[in-house]
Amino acid sequence: MLHDILLVVIGLIIGAVIGFFLARHFMEKYLKKNPPINEDMIKTLMMQMGRKPNQKQINQMMKAMQKYQ
Repeated sequence: MLHDILLVVIGLIIGAVIGFFLARHFMEKYLKKNPPINEDMIKTLMMQMGRKPNQKQINQMMKAMQKYQ
């Protein structure tokens, strides 16, 4: 009885660890394929706010975004 419960608990722990690493791997792969924000999005956003961004401003925004990722 105790042996069976112990096996179930160990199985759940091992499954959770494997699931965590698989989910992390797939999320990293997805974010590399589809980055959350890119230069075109920043340029469009700034133009919608009424600003004409130059490349230096776009690069600064990209660096700031990458710093928090």
